[in-house]
Amino acid sequence: MITAHSRNSGTALQPDWFDDISVNRSALERRAATLPARRSVKKIYQAAWQIRAVECIDLTTLAGDDTEGRVRRLCAKAKQPIRQDILEGLGLGDYNLTTGAVCVYPTMVPHAVKALQGTTIPVASVATGFPAGLTPLNIRLQEIRYAVGEGAREIDIVITREHVLTQNWQALYDEIAVMRETCGEAHMKAILATGDLQTLTNVYKASMIACQAGADFIKTSTGKEDVNATLPVSLTMIRALRDYGERSGQSVGFKPAGGLRTAKEALVWLSMMKEELGADWLKPDLFRIGASSMLGDIERQLEHFVTGRYASASRHAAA
Repeated sequence: MITAHSRNSGTALQPDWFDDISVNRSALERRAATLPARRSVKKIYQAAWQIRAVECIDLTTLAGDDTEGRVRRLCAKAKQPIRQDILEGLGLGDYNLTTGAVCVYPTMVPHAVKALQGTTIPVASVATGFPAGLTPLNIRLQEIRYAVGEGAREIDIVITREHVLTQNWQALYDEIAVMRETCGEAHMKAILATGDLQTLTNVYKASMIACQAGADFIKTSTGKEDVNATLPVSLTMIRALRDYGERSGQSVGFKPAGGLRTAKEALVWLSMMKEELGADWLKPDLFRIGASSMLGDIERQLEHFVTGRYASASRHAAA
């Protein structure tokens, strides 16, 4: 659960914090290209980083055929994401390892809350007309109220991309700010749908405005766009977080989502967070990964570390 840091209270809209920003795509892409190739961790250190990645995963089901049974199975996996024999082989038999959250549609929230009763795992819910975000604002706010009322402790909202594409920064700020207010005590992740924003400069500005409007996290994607989480986009967003932190003194979390599948990718993103923002952003209160399929590969890699053998993927079902 997000608890270690004070919530981001936001600021007034400050256009001078981003008006003159222009992101150098080629330079950012060169920096991004170094991340997978330049540094790696091995052996027990790699296993430790993989365990940390598990703690940061938002285990998610956002399918049209979701059922109470599927949500219960997902919650069971969130409570025991790695098989007990593997944990014992790592010397973590008594460690209470869970994922960072379980994320579902609003109507599935009651099922998840019931299944996670007695744990500290928060239920997160997408809202505000996910994934397009093009329903009327009053209906989007009502969806937030419904999910919070059913027990969601985190809300993943989507922005109106048109506000970014037309440079209507006041409208974007006002929209996110009223969503943050509607969330109440529930923490809010602002999904920027970066694959729809056309330029990295737009990504930076939308990130900064989301922080100013009070977002607790900024998130790359819904997972439904043609392009989801990429390293250049993620670098752009976390540098906006760094700049916002330097100006406001407040910390905002980051969540890449969509297209992340392997344990190796998890290590790359963790390395980027540590290098760009520091060790505080290696914990679930400031870093989440929206990649349920990644968990199976991490479990498979950890079993290989313990036994020296790769198991069939069927031994590591997601739920």
